[in-house]
Amino acid sequence: MKVITSVNNSQVKAWSKLNTKKGRLNQKKYLLDGWHLVKEAIRTREPIETILVAPDFKHLQEIAVPEGTDMIQITDNVVKHLSDTKHPQGIFAVIKIKDQVEINPEDVSGAWLFMDNVQDPGNIGTMVRTADAAGFSGIVFGDGTADVYNPKIVRSMQGSQFHLKMVTSSLDPWIETFKEQNKPVFGTELNPQARPYDQVGKHSDFALIMGNEGNGMTKELLKKTSLNLYIPIVGQAESLNVAVAAGILMFQLKN
Repeated sequence: MKVITSVNNSQVKAWSKLNTKKGRLNQKKYLLDGWHLVKEAIRTREPIETILVAPDFKHLQEIAVPEGTDMIQITDNVVKHLSDTKHPQGIFAVIKIKDQVEINPEDVSGAWLFMDNVQDPGNIGTMVRTADAAGFSGIVFGDGTADVYNPKIVRSMQGSQFHLKMVTSSLDPWIETFKEQNKPVFGTELNPQARPYDQVGKHSDFALIMGNEGNGMTKELLKKTSLNLYIPIVGQAESLNVAVAAGILMFQLKN
């Protein structure tokens, strides 16, 4: 097995750039950090280019290296250089970003989560995991939403990204197509004039839009939905965290 010991190695420099959006766009790759994520990427047959392991990685014998994938040993200084966590586990995978296959809204089915300018990595990751748990089919990352390959988001999604269709796109054509196909598109707003969420029945084919943490959905999109939903707050809190609200609504709406 090849061993790399220096952070000045050209490959290490290239891998390190995958922690930046520009580096990911230029190389069309991203970095997985941690055993659970790497193991799930192997299981779901993601396009893994290289697996990087520390010499003392305790699950070394469990790694089922896919055919055509390189495995390289890296020393602890390189591990710390590549990881953005305080306590890295000593395993990474370099994943090729798939060319976004044209997923047409006309051709999809099931429940879909649309994100409108959602910014916080923890919120995005929690929403993706919850969509996976609730049996959703896919997610559209709309305008202004943070980069799905951001290391914090990748870590927060905990492998659920491998179980869902994921699209980066303007939400407008998706909303229009769902409505044309008589699939309801539910918006969300902190407005008592909207429909209380528990007065809506369950659906098999629909979309749920969650908006920005501070500002909610854009007014333009609120006007385009089939129905806007409201979660009544009976205590004294001003609002719910967007990921918490998304979880309540996903399980409420999904048939």
